[in-house]
Amino acid sequence: MAALEPSTPARALVDYAASLDCIHCGLCLSTCPTYQLTGAESSSPRGRIYMMRGVAEGRLDPAAEAYAEELDFCLVCRHCESVCPAGVRFGEMMELARDGLARVARRTRRERFARWLAFDVVLPSRAWLRFSMSALAFAQETGVLRLLAPLLGARGAALRSLPRVPGRRERAPLPERTPARGASRGAVLVLEGCVMPELYGRVNRASVEVLAAIGFESRCPRGHACCGALHAHNGDLEGARALARTTIEAFEALADGQEGGLPVIVNSAGCGAHMKAYGHLLRDDPEWKERAARFASRVRDFSEFVAREATPAWRPRLDAGALGRLAYDDPCHLCHGQQIRAEPRTLLDRVEGLARVELEGSESCCGSAGIYSVLRPADSQAVFAGKLAALRRSGAEVLVTANPGCQIQWEAGLARAGEPVVVLHLAEVLARASR
Repeated sequence: MAALEPSTPARALVDYAASLDCIHCGLCLSTCPTYQLTGAESSSPRGRIYMMRGVAEGRLDPAAEAYAEELDFCLVCRHCESVCPAGVRFGEMMELARDGLARVARRTRRERFARWLAFDVVLPSRAWLRFSMSALAFAQETGVLRLLAPLLGARGAALRSLPRVPGRRERAPLPERTPARGASRGAVLVLEGCVMPELYGRVNRASVEVLAAIGFESRCPRGHACCGALHAHNGDLEGARALARTTIEAFEALADGQEGGLPVIVNSAGCGAHMKAYGHLLRDDPEWKERAARFASRVRDFSEFVAREATPAWRPRLDAGALGRLAYDDPCHLCHGQQIRAEPRTLLDRVEGLARVELEGSESCCGSAGIYSVLRPADSQAVFAGKLAALRRSGAEVLVTANPGCQIQWEAGLARAGEPVVVLHLAEVLARASR
């Protein structure tokens, strides 16, 4: 065992009680993308749970390279949760285990600097996010990225495959208020997110356009940047808690004193799943736990809200064949994290003139997993290969998703494969059909 601080017993590094819930039935094996790649028990959910239990019981060094490798290898897609008969909350277990690993791992100075820069400086700051994306845009436009990419190996290639950063006008923030079209049925609060405004500002504009079309005014907090999802997924729970508090404060300030608060609409599946778990994240904070739980109860995925609130008067329509055959791919944190599957399909099927086909294995992971596609590009692309094959079999000409990470992964993967398939967010399809 590695030496731990007296205040950090081994059982504090993992959720030991939750590890005992696993009955080792093996139903998770067929759903786990990393197990499918390697066939190694340690690369499966139950294998990782067994390793966590070994850490808690003192049988495994929490700083062991093999343990760290398996925690990093996991995409935390949570597909295993959807098939687990024991109801194991594997995603929560992984977040705690990665947080514990961050406290004992033997990281190089370069790795520590990279984590500090990403999680403490850039992600929490709208100004730093904008500067970073402007720098990436400059590197893309001047060819600097093409020259530097070979020096970074596979990660450099992954950076080169990122979609082009749009111009400043495309990256303009949403207005503080976007009025409803016609008679107003109420107001909602909208999360702009960290990556979405910088790479997919059009998706945010499409989202508020659809909300306006079904009768809702949208309100956006100024200056808010990050909900903390990437922090929680990558072993920084304290940073995630801090950002949860600032997120709650930012949105509460826009509620106008409405009893119960306004719905909070999120068009990013990963962010939505994380924000719905704020009550759990802050459960040990006596000053925030109830406030966080109330806020979490107001969070709604974009598709969830529109499918429930749209009236028969909203009749989205496209000219027949305008988009070609379309396939919807379930983001992991929407279908497995939030158990939302039917709503996006219901909305797409409501669009007159749209031809939708099912995508085989649509609930399997595309390999994006937040920043996984940059940190482990080879593994990410190996996972994506199965999705690409399924898309080719479907014959779809348009791929629709509901998460920015998945959108990046599909765009990059299709570009590498030379496939002329268009990738759209669900909100973009619905906005086109609402005009």
